[in-house]
Amino acid sequence: MSQLPKRIVLASDHAGFPLKEEIKKHLLGKGIDVVDEGTFSEEPVDYPAIMRRGCAVVLQQKAPGILFGGSGNGEAMAANKVRGIRAALVYSDETAKLARAHNDANVMTLGGRLTKPKDATRYVDIFLATDFEGGRHVARVEDLE
Repeated sequence: MSQLPKRIVLASDHAGFPLKEEIKKHLLGKGIDVVDEGTFSEEPVDYPAIMRRGCAVVLQQKAPGILFGGSGNGEAMAANKVRGIRAALVYSDETAKLARAHNDANVMTLGGRLTKPKDATRYVDIFLATDFEGGRHVARVEDLE
């Protein structure tokens, strides 16, 4: 298990906003600094630019990111267009763990309309506490770039 990061970048669209706020409280409660790149309400917005902005901060600050949308799918697609980002849609304990252990994901995406806050909190904790295993996975991750 790795040491928890000191800072985490968050970004959401309107559908992911309520879950982002729940996770933000959870992270702040653990003493983790949160960089919130928006959105800041449930007013409808287009997510791609917000996700790109969040990913730019992930790369700039070398901090993990958590992106939130209705399903998390579009957010993962937008994030994975940013060179250097490896975003994984997380929907279970196992996907949270494997995203880090096998894929060295630096961003996780969550579906605010599909994920209960209690489950999302657990997924975040697993993701942040899991180290990349390296080994046979290194060449595969490098090939993604």
